[in-house]
Amino acid sequence: MLFVLFTHSLILSFTHSTTAQPRNEGIGPGGQYYPVHSFQDDFQVFDAATQAYVPYIPELHATQTALSAYVDLESNRHYKLLLTTKDDGYLFINAALRRNLRAGTWLILDIDSLFRAYRRPEIFLTVYGSPGVAGKQLYIAYPRSAAQKTIVLRDDNLSVRPRPVSVYTNLLGVGLLVILAFFAFLFSFHNRAFERFFSPRDLLSVRAQEESFLIGRPLSSVNLLFTLGLSLLTSYLIMLAQSHRVDVFSARLLLPNLTQWGGVGTEYVVLTVLAFGALIGKYALIDVISGLYKLHEIANVHFFKILQSSLLFFTSMTLVLLVISYNIDQTVWSENALLFPLIGFYTARVALLYVVIRASESIKNLYLFSYLCIVELIPLIIGLRFIL
Repeated sequence: MLFVLFTHSLILSFTHSTTAQPRNEGIGPGGQYYPVHSFQDDFQVFDAATQAYVPYIPELHATQTALSAYVDLESNRHYKLLLTTKDDGYLFINAALRRNLRAGTWLILDIDSLFRAYRRPEIFLTVYGSPGVAGKQLYIAYPRSAAQKTIVLRDDNLSVRPRPVSVYTNLLGVGLLVILAFFAFLFSFHNRAFERFFSPRDLLSVRAQEESFLIGRPLSSVNLLFTLGLSLLTSYLIMLAQSHRVDVFSARLLLPNLTQWGGVGTEYVVLTVLAFGALIGKYALIDVISGLYKLHEIANVHFFKILQSSLLFFTSMTLVLLVISYNIDQTVWSENALLFPLIGFYTARVALLYVVIRASESIKNLYLFSYLCIVELIPLIIGLRFIL
């Protein structure tokens, strides 16, 4: 019995060794590249039923014309990305069209250049063209050298690849602790202000108490602390969205260094400072424009309602997104799913401000509408234009 098993295993080993494809043969134009990794088994397709990307299965997805794959840039520095198709097609990177693919021609992309251009650990690459995976070849490779000796490698060993770990993992945990500690401090030492800022009933109240210390002194130390808390929330939401591959700043003027924990932490601090400066600048804009429209009395109420509504909305949105992030295993979020609630919130806030100002001041609808357009709508449009 033992002899039969030994003979059978020996035959299987010999058959496998004779049929395994050696990987020492060159690929690419003129066979001048050694393959490091093939994406033949890594392609994904978009499944309309689940609204998510699923692994490519020939029996189910043979008619799919768009094949996608994640390319790890950070772990493959100094290598090349090689792509060829048997028919003409198109190359998309992070859902943006980048190249036309000519049939039978190798496209060679430098991974270091891609890393510098996108500033992300990995990119999402999509090949659009003929249906199915046949005729599509995507490799990570490095150039052959005349001085190199041929190294024979066979596919009889398992490839062990480390599990990718997001650089945001630690930062999001630490940032959440910082936010919780900061608002716990506000709740303990400024309880009256905390209860009013986080009161939906007070937010929807049309008649604002202008003699209140929170409204009468918009740049007091208490208001500045809550403004800082709102800045921490805003920057945390941006980083949370970035961790799920939502490019908040497509112009890439911000968040340029997201490959190391220290760089991500620095960007979080920078975003917090910018958000705080933007809120103070918002009050300055309100103060100036309200003076021009002779509505200086409502400037403080206007700014208070902005802080109050923003704290309630962004706190709720942060809690919802954290629950989704830690309970639903979905790496990529939909940009529209984040953008539409924000647009709805700012629309509702403009409507609320219109009602509050009308109740406080006797002003013509045309003047009030133009005032809100300058102070609220124009900055919102400029901000969306910068983001999108």
